[in-house]
Amino acid sequence: MSLKLKSRPEDFEVDELTDFPITDGPFAVYRLTKQSLGTPEAMTAIQQRWQLARHQLSYGGLKDRHAVTRQWVTIHRGPRRNLEQTNFALIYQGQAPQPFTPHDIAANRFTITLRNLTATVAKTVIDTLPVLSQEGVANYFDDQRFGSVGESGEFIAAAWCKGDYERALWLMLAEPNVHDRPDDREEKQILRQYWSRWPQAKDQLPKSSRRSIVTFLCDHPTDFRRAVGLVRQDLRSLYLAAFQSYLWNDLLATEVRRYAAPESQIPMQLDQNTVPFYRHLTDEGRAALRSLQLPLPSARLHFEEDDPRLPLYEEVVAKAGLTLRELRVKYPRDSFFSKGERAAALFPEDAHADGCADDLNPGKQAVTLRFTLPRGAYATIVVKRLMAEMS
Repeated sequence: MSLKLKSRPEDFEVDELTDFPITDGPFAVYRLTKQSLGTPEAMTAIQQRWQLARHQLSYGGLKDRHAVTRQWVTIHRGPRRNLEQTNFALIYQGQAPQPFTPHDIAANRFTITLRNLTATVAKTVIDTLPVLSQEGVANYFDDQRFGSVGESGEFIAAAWCKGDYERALWLMLAEPNVHDRPDDREEKQILRQYWSRWPQAKDQLPKSSRRSIVTFLCDHPTDFRRAVGLVRQDLRSLYLAAFQSYLWNDLLATEVRRYAAPESQIPMQLDQNTVPFYRHLTDEGRAALRSLQLPLPSARLHFEEDDPRLPLYEEVVAKAGLTLRELRVKYPRDSFFSKGERAAALFPEDAHADGCADDLNPGKQAVTLRFTLPRGAYATIVVKRLMAEMS
């Protein structure tokens, strides 16, 4: 059975829900609707069109490129008007006293259409979605979180934490990545060919952020530490988030194996590792996972020596060649791992599923899912759990 997800952008819709106050203040508030465009690319287009500084723009979450998404954006002293381009519309809503941040997202509402299903599979999906609202789904970070990981499978932040700034910079600037656009592929190829021969690399590169960093290296050929600091701060934050999320997924996988009986576990291959889902839990296991909050791993955690979580965290971090105390970056100081906790299980709310004939695939069924998830949870994890029922 070949499930088709995102056959067209309208098959995956996301609405950001919030109680953000629109009253008065220096921050212009907008509703951004976009299609076939990533959030960072939309921000760049807005910045360039209105000639804004990057720090003026603020938003809550990175919404899927291959979807129709609606989210909130604020611009400090932004124009009180709309902006429409080919792939997005920015609609002015009013003013606010503070910028919109990830903490202002209350939840996300999803409408997702699965296609090319047999009648049997469609019925199973429809019957299973309400079960997931009761049993819950392991709240893994999904593959979108790891888009910065290149062909080697190395995490940029791992080399960064180890103080190997040259390797970290090479992974940031030169490693091939399946998501690279044509101009990125070309620039990376030039850097791989001329790495450490900075004047030659500079001559070959077009005007770009990579060329700016190479210009610095022409004058400071081995100062990779400061060169890392020249990479855009928002990108550096993504690199740290990817590594931290990978480690957290490993922690959650261990907990699922603890609470779910072996016969109830369903192995699922994510881009970076294989993790278990679960079908059913005992009442005790369900209560444990429902209440379990796992801290995000970093050197900022301070466990007591007798804390039973400490050995688990040390073991997971050790597999990446680090100690928990080393899970931090010393430079630049504007980059750090997030601090906080993440729920071990997610429970889709207001969940409904409806089936019909698939108008794109004759003889097959389509199922439209509607559900709400808390901030930071991945709808694609819910879809993967649904389809794992057929494994």
